[in-house]
Amino acid sequence: MPINLTKNSLSAIMDGDINSKPLVQVLDIKPIASNQERYRFLLSDTVSTQQAMIATQLNGRVKSGEVRKGSVIQLIEYICSAVQNRKIIVVLNMETIIPDCDIIGNPLMPSGSDFSVGNALPNSNVINPIGGSNTKVAAVGNSNNAQNFRPTIQPAYQPPPNYKNHGPVVKNEAPARILPIAALNPYQGRWAIKARVTAKGDLRRYNNAKGDGKVFSFDLLDSDGGEIRVTCFNAVVDRFYDVIEVGKVYMISKGTLKPVQKNFNHLKNEWEIFLEATSTVDLCPDEDVSIPKQQFNFRPISEIEGAENNSILDIIGVVISVNPSVPIMRKNGMETQRRNLNLKDMSGRSVELTLWGDFCNREGQDLQELVDSGYFPVLAVKAAKVNDFSGKSVGTISSTQLFINPDIPEAHSLNEWFRRGGKDCAAQSISRDVMPLGGKNEVRKTILQIKDEGLGRSEKPDWVTVKATLSFIKTDTFCYTACPLMIGDRQCSKKVTKSGNTRWVCDRCNQEFEECDYRYLLQAQIQDHSGVTWVTAFQEAGEEILGCSAKELYTLKSEEQDERFAEAIRSKIFVPFLFKLKVKEETYGEEQRVKTAVIRADRVDFAAESRFLIDMIMKHRKR
Repeated sequence: MPINLTKNSLSAIMDGDINSKPLVQVLDIKPIASNQERYRFLLSDTVSTQQAMIATQLNGRVKSGEVRKGSVIQLIEYICSAVQNRKIIVVLNMETIIPDCDIIGNPLMPSGSDFSVGNALPNSNVINPIGGSNTKVAAVGNSNNAQNFRPTIQPAYQPPPNYKNHGPVVKNEAPARILPIAALNPYQGRWAIKARVTAKGDLRRYNNAKGDGKVFSFDLLDSDGGEIRVTCFNAVVDRFYDVIEVGKVYMISKGTLKPVQKNFNHLKNEWEIFLEATSTVDLCPDEDVSIPKQQFNFRPISEIEGAENNSILDIIGVVISVNPSVPIMRKNGMETQRRNLNLKDMSGRSVELTLWGDFCNREGQDLQELVDSGYFPVLAVKAAKVNDFSGKSVGTISSTQLFINPDIPEAHSLNEWFRRGGKDCAAQSISRDVMPLGGKNEVRKTILQIKDEGLGRSEKPDWVTVKATLSFIKTDTFCYTACPLMIGDRQCSKKVTKSGNTRWVCDRCNQEFEECDYRYLLQAQIQDHSGVTWVTAFQEAGEEILGCSAKELYTLKSEEQDERFAEAIRSKIFVPFLFKLKVKEETYGEEQRVKTAVIRADRVDFAAESRFLIDMIMKHRKR
């Protein structure tokens, strides 16, 4: 990777600027003969050279070879000490960037065979900034200023406090050069970027060993397509949180670049900007059309099957179903909302998307109203998180953005495909315990075939689809009391018991809480023209069958609204569904039983079902 030294940084330091962290090169290293070993450097910024002395605690870096001739280093902490009307840089802290490198640029070299301070340091004190014994440096000058200076030891000298601010500071106020985001690196001095805010995270509070704090982040996109995340802490949050608006363009400078933590940052950039007290964020008043509103890197739903758990990606699909929003209690005792919906695309797959928090009541409510009215919108999801629990699904995080029917080519293509027949194309779900991904076509069976073919009795479960109706639903135990706390991004959901009269207790989480959750454990009979069988529908499948949450149905029953409760059940009897079933033999005590679980329940689309039956007839006619 090419390295750019911080040009003119040495002259700026000599003028009093000790606040930057320039990148410079070590051209030479010489020991200073004294009882206390010291080293002096000749530094280059590609334009000029300057002599420097390192603090004694940095000697080990020279001895180990971490810093040597040719090394590119970053000056982290330093002072500029005046000696007999001449100045020398005293390096207190530094970082090695490249241990060995050819000379960069064409710096102005000192005269003579060996670099020296000539007559500049006769019998003068150079402060030891570490607080130990101080060295008086003496130099024997000559006519060509090429003699090495030789230090002599003097009595200990106590340095003045706050040496970092010693002397006047003259800032280099030249305007920073605007760089593309892709060109940013920690080795540059003054820089600025012009970019659009594409996402803004929530303000979060935290507590650690250093005390309480607050933090928020936002993402930037520039005209070259470069993206980077910016993070603010504590007092910097107060300066910029209300200033930053999604969609606006800003000029940002004087931030610090640090390596990105990939676990928390999905953007394609090795660095992340941290704003500080001296940072500037200026709104650009004129709309810059060269910077796009958003940048997507869509992945087909079929590729999510092979994506790593917790990876972050962009997806786009047609919303084919939306479940009601349900309240969920997080482990910190705070309640949030969760809503599940399903997307499908041209890859022949569908996936479950889980909306959390405000997404449920904003975009989630809009999507539900559209789907309920018979319109199936296109949804683009920026920064969705992959979950591999019971199949592959995706969910929203704080930096996720949802775009309903966005004006982009991918959305127009999807909409046209769906309108021209994609609506009726079968899509295999990759979410939850769905059918295995090996076959492209779902396996249709009748209830009688499940029994006659002995499905579920092999080592692995059988996955089939049955078109049937509900003929009976058990209403005495249709749900159970569940733990509402969140473990990571999943709900605990373990059965909980009453502790006293008002509180619930979870043995897994070892916590008590005022309210529990209610989750479906629905036992029902389904029937088709060939027979009847018992099935069990858990939470998501129960919501798909009954069209409401278990808590809503439990409330109707517990408040003795018998007629409304009975109507909610009765309205689903003899309604045709396409049931996707998992059939598996399980052991209860010493008895083997075949259990059938409803993984998904879709209302029958009669047009699509008619086409399916016609295709089946045509296949049989060709035999």
